[in-house]
Amino acid sequence: QEQLVESGGGLVQPGESLRLSCAASGFTSNYNSIGWFRQAPGKEREGVSCISGSGGKIFYAESVKGRFTISRDNAKKLVILQMNSLKPEDTAVYYCAADAHYGLGCSLRKSSYEYWGQGTQVTVSS
Repeated sequence: QEQLVESGGGLVQPGESLRLSCAASGFTSNYNSIGWFRQAPGKEREGVSCISGSGGKIFYAESVKGRFTISRDNAKKLVILQMNSLKPEDTAVYYCAADAHYGLGCSLRKSSYEYWGQGTQVTVSS
């Protein structure tokens, strides 16, 4: 019954911002590690950012450092990815994923996650 639902994607121009949300339901714990991933056409799915169960550990892919910010509100079972200064290279389907275990840390590796959302499209174009 565990479920993740992404929202907030859309079409924006370069330099603009989007705020993606990942809403969790059906999880016993609010402290799973959460990762954001993206997949562009013809490319492998890559890790963008992740956050540990308590929010104490955060990682970003080098390509988004300084532009993206991840945060979480465990009471609301919600994880946010704030994306600023968007570039055409950021165009992709964005997915959130949850670890099956309590997460003392987090990882940008796909194999660390068991539960995945359906994805939301982000398009950055002039």
